[in-house]
Amino acid sequence: MVTTAKFAETRDVLQNISWQTFKAMLADMGSERNKRLAYDNGIVEIMTPLMPHENSNRLIEGFVLVLCEEFGLEVKSAGSLTMMRDDLEQGGEPDSSYYIQNEFLVRNKENIDLNTDPPPDIVLEVEYSRPKIDKLSLYASMGVPEFWRYNGNVLRIYTLNSGQYSQSDRSPTFAPVLVTEIPQFIQESKKVGQIAATRAFRTWVRQQISTARQ
Repeated sequence: MVTTAKFAETRDVLQNISWQTFKAMLADMGSERNKRLAYDNGIVEIMTPLMPHENSNRLIEGFVLVLCEEFGLEVKSAGSLTMMRDDLEQGGEPDSSYYIQNEFLVRNKENIDLNTDPPPDIVLEVEYSRPKIDKLSLYASMGVPEFWRYNGNVLRIYTLNSGQYSQSDRSPTFAPVLVTEIPQFIQESKKVGQIAATRAFRTWVRQQISTARQ
């Protein structure tokens, strides 16, 4: 059963907000908060995640780390990194973000600035409810190579090509594995527990990789 948006997250919108005001809001609210903000074209979206939202986010993060381990890839988990571009006057805070291909460029950085640093290689948004800002346009303009969206039932993968996203069955980062099957392991975790579901996921990933190599 898919959790309804009402019990997974809340979304509020402020309109006619300047870029400087948005930046001031972020500074005033600080980093110790559970709300995630996004800004585009004078609109501020404030998303407050509730338990189902955060649970899905953390589960998917665990699966991404398993994938990196099994593929022998280093990773820097940047969480809900505040992604801002002054030249674009756009900002966003995804549920999770990962540096993989560009991990070595930010490995030792405590603060990441997208005005000078590369964007994450993958960002994830958990969206039980419809976002108020077009996240496809937002992250495409920032040059994020992969955008993952999970709506409580389906995981969609978008890859960046010529400045626009196109939906893909597979993640270029983990091409041999059909990562769109991740939702079945999220559902499985509700029956057997998080650790057992993660163990089953790892076994499945190894099988997928082994089959691809044959």
